[in-house]
Amino acid sequence: MKLRLALVDDNPMDRDLATEALDEACPDCEVELFASGQAVLTHLQTAGVLPDVILLDINMPGMNGFEVLRALKADPRLCLIPVVMLTTSGASEDIQQAYTLHASSYVVKAASFSAFLEQVESFIRYWTLNEPALV
Repeated sequence: MKLRLALVDDNPMDRDLATEALDEACPDCEVELFASGQAVLTHLQTAGVLPDVILLDINMPGMNGFEVLRALKADPRLCLIPVVMLTTSGASEDIQQAYTLHASSYVVKAASFSAFLEQVESFIRYWTLNEPALV
């Protein structure tokens, strides 16, 4: 079984960068892209197949990542999907808020593509090794 990911980021360049890294690190992964928190919530509320993991940016217009996380965790059908905050913010208050809202992990995006690719490879390795249905 392949890893299914939902990537939520309003910045097209960041989505492209993450897609490139995910394609390189996990060519068999299924990645769905969303440009807003509302878009991913609307999709997930009617989706037949849910993602194994959601990668969620914090700083987005409309609904920010924390609001999306709060909505996901309040929905009985969606609350068990692991959510990894993938953001440029290393602020301690953001990290604390993410974990208070039950994020599964918090990753500060590396500045260089090679370092970001290493982060993505570690992320893929972790989720494929620790998700029994994917092994």
